[in-house]
Amino acid sequence: MNVPVLPSILLLISTAHAFQYTELAQYIDSHQEEYVEALRDWIAIESDSSNVLKRAELHRMMDMTAQKLRLMGGTVELVDVGEQELPDGQTLALPKVVTAQFGNDSNKLTVCVYGHVDVQPAKLEDGWATDPYNLTDINGNLYGRGASDNKAPVLAWIHAVEAYQALNMELPVNVKFVIEGMEETGSNGLDAMIMAQRDTFFSDVDYIIISDCGWLSRRPALTYGTRGNCYFFAEVEGPKQDLHSGVYGGTVIEPMTDLIGILGECIFRYGTILIPGIREAVAPLSDDEWKMYQDIQFDIENHKNKTGVNQLMYNNKVDLLAHMWRYPTVSIHGIEGAFSDPGTKTVIPAKVTAKFSIRQVPNMDPAMVKKQVTDYLHSVFAKRKSPNKLKVTMVIGAKPWLADPQHPLYEAGKAAVNRVFNTDPDLIREGGTIPIARTFQDVTMKSIIMMPIGGFDDGMHSQNEKMNTTVAIKTNTLFWIMAAYLISQ
Repeated sequence: MNVPVLPSILLLISTAHAFQYTELAQYIDSHQEEYVEALRDWIAIESDSSNVLKRAELHRMMDMTAQKLRLMGGTVELVDVGEQELPDGQTLALPKVVTAQFGNDSNKLTVCVYGHVDVQPAKLEDGWATDPYNLTDINGNLYGRGASDNKAPVLAWIHAVEAYQALNMELPVNVKFVIEGMEETGSNGLDAMIMAQRDTFFSDVDYIIISDCGWLSRRPALTYGTRGNCYFFAEVEGPKQDLHSGVYGGTVIEPMTDLIGILGECIFRYGTILIPGIREAVAPLSDDEWKMYQDIQFDIENHKNKTGVNQLMYNNKVDLLAHMWRYPTVSIHGIEGAFSDPGTKTVIPAKVTAKFSIRQVPNMDPAMVKKQVTDYLHSVFAKRKSPNKLKVTMVIGAKPWLADPQHPLYEAGKAAVNRVFNTDPDLIREGGTIPIARTFQDVTMKSIIMMPIGGFDDGMHSQNEKMNTTVAIKTNTLFWIMAAYLISQ
């Protein structure tokens, strides 16, 4: 169903018979403990998509998600999206994608909610204050891996539907869910699944809502853009095995030296990317965008304190936000094959692999970036005249996503934030990557909005990830209910 007259959504209807907001609020408030326990059960599953040894847990997480939706009466499918090819040539079944539908009234709008229930790796010894897979309440914050990214947001949407059902209220929109288990490692298989179901599952979808992002400050936010990501492996191989540095040092050209040398040619110390063609592809910062950044609530000192550094690359808000959101960055994440255990080991590694990424922004294209990076590294390596071998591989190539923050869908989001939080939201972009947003945009041609649930200090992907209890359980669930209602008007 296509409704072109969306500006009417701005006309908030506050009468009790039109929208029983108070009754819903009371129901949600009285079921807070149940919502926490549901999150606790989900956090307990170590659904780390990057660790193939945890794949059984990931399958269990998808089954649990599907079962919860089935028990609510949804039309649920577990969609097979194929296999994952591992570096050693073996294959492993990908976790199935959960799809669900609640309501099929052709006179209503249909909203599709996307989320994921896989998580980043987490270990207590990494610096967590609590067991990352045992949800722990400390001073009103719920700590656990996946609490903010993305299990609590997914549950918030599910609980919103559940609240309507429990009170025998008619849903203001038809609701569909797409919940995956490989987002943290590139959403393997999901693009093909969306393409395959474009004319079936997605054919009647009017809007797509993603809640896989966070606020920038204590002020609520709506997100209208994300950076993409090209993730690379640069492998340098030399001797047939690791060597003793005392016996062979000074007689062989070491792979680690070559690798560090070419990495150092990728980026200048203040962040300037040296790979030809990368900076030239970036869309220029417009005057309107500059003004929008000026109006955003952002505390530079707080950002500095949160990161634990005493100096940032830039000293003003606009430059910092622009380089967080709409300029590319090169980040070196680690070197596989290097000695990294405690203590000493006088070894010359035979093969080392650097892992680095380049965040993508409009108008960059991952296919072109792959060629630019590969060609540049090989040219730099050739100048070293090393007998070692270099292999460059791009393992993730996710495009950036950008929406129009003046679109009527965003006007609905703004009105919802104002109604629930009694303040206007910041309109922000996200420095991270949510690959599915661009896929949804390109394949379904539907309007997309990102409605963050996570706080600015939740520690997503870091130690001690958390979600504020009030934000997770009450306020945001109400937010989703109100947003669904507004979109339906």
